[in-house]
Amino acid sequence: METNELQNIWKNIDTEINLKSKDELNQLLSEKIKKTINKFLYITGFSISVCVGLIIFLVITALNRQNDIFYQLNNLALGLITFISLFFSLLSWRKLQNNKYNQPLKDWLEKRISLLSVWLTGRYSKLHLFMIPILYILIVLSIHVYFEHKSFIEVMKTEESIVGLIVGTPIGLFIAFFGTRKIRKYHLKNLEYLKEMHGLLCNVY
Repeated sequence: METNELQNIWKNIDTEINLKSKDELNQLLSEKIKKTINKFLYITGFSISVCVGLIIFLVITALNRQNDIFYQLNNLALGLITFISLFFSLLSWRKLQNNKYNQPLKDWLEKRISLLSVWLTGRYSKLHLFMIPILYILIVLSIHVYFEHKSFIEVMKTEESIVGLIVGTPIGLFIAFFGTRKIRKYHLKNLEYLKEMHGLLCNVY
């Protein structure tokens, strides 16, 4: 590929780019791809931190409420879901790591795009629509019952608690779905950018 052809390709990335060699352009593209992949890693890392924090909370509260069987069951269900989420978050982190070793950048990126496409548009990409209400209810019940300093049954028999849960649930779910939607749009935007970068790599090589 001629130098001016490479120049035209890279102007799609940086309008102020100076004339660069093929190796320099490849390095620049590698850095931009790494930066975009890191955006996925940052959010995945935050998810891991949240899961770990929630597990610690569940362990502490479970130890302090050993005689409350219904509270224990609520925390057990929440803990199981959280452990599964933590496992997949760690797995996602590992698969998205920026370790190319001797693998060509184009092939390495293609695998990440395929992986992210499955997560964001695959068969289970809408699973969060079902899991958010379940997680929200379990988390709210765990926190609310614990800080009420009453048993699970006693809290459920309290009119004020029931009314508060009924009123707060739609608001909480709206915020949760809104936040998830924003994150999903952000991920999809970055995925499209990676696809563009892959297309440029295919033109360069």
